[in-house]
Amino acid sequence: MRILGVIPARHASTRLPGKPLVDIGGKTMVQRVLEKAQEVSALNEVVVATDDPRIHDHVRQLGGPVVMTRMDHPSGTDRCHEALTLLGADRFDAVVNIQGDEPFLVPEQVDELCATLAIAPGGLATLAHVVTDDRDLDDPGKVKITTDHRGDALYFSRACIPVLRNHQAGERYRAFRYLKHIGLYAYRTGILGRLVALPPSPLEQAESLEQLRWVENGFRIRVGITAHPSFCVDTPADLEEARRLVAGPR
Repeated sequence: MRILGVIPARHASTRLPGKPLVDIGGKTMVQRVLEKAQEVSALNEVVVATDDPRIHDHVRQLGGPVVMTRMDHPSGTDRCHEALTLLGADRFDAVVNIQGDEPFLVPEQVDELCATLAIAPGGLATLAHVVTDDRDLDDPGKVKITTDHRGDALYFSRACIPVLRNHQAGERYRAFRYLKHIGLYAYRTGILGRLVALPPSPLEQAESLEQLRWVENGFRIRVGITAHPSFCVDTPADLEEARRLVAGPR
């Protein structure tokens, strides 16, 4: 299976404008993500897909692969589809959407995602991490997943799902195996084309989660379980934490 890795990189982030170009320990965010993505053994090619000439020129100066995409894409999935089209859809069997705001991307995690896609009957895959802290259950920035017995997603939510109705005391994560979403997606190329043709759905708009559009339209998303946590830089506070982690103990 020939797999293209796409790193969507927008400049106009709402909470952290210019996010791909922020400095983290002497390297930009997009540089760190690209370097890690290029270490993934399951990917045949990796490309940054951006809508901003500053990001485009920066990646070119690094010697990295980059394509310019439209500014009006509503999601990273749409940007991945355009990148695939620009590079030649017939050259690849699948696409992996690698979040451009995860500077500590673990290459093995993407390999796990590709392995999950290989056995996903619906041609769609993502990852989850088992929750080990109740604070994640009440944090709307941490998306939770419920799955069926086959490992296909039933629902994604910013709320704590399921609610333990008869839970009395103690840590909830010890009473139930909660799953926290890792924001990586893999799509068979034919499925990706179908996804971008779907109109926004009520559940997607309610939770502001694009994957609910797919679930609401009957697509099966296989969820692989990874032991590797993720760290998404979405706010100035996240950025400071990332810089602290790179700097190491003092």
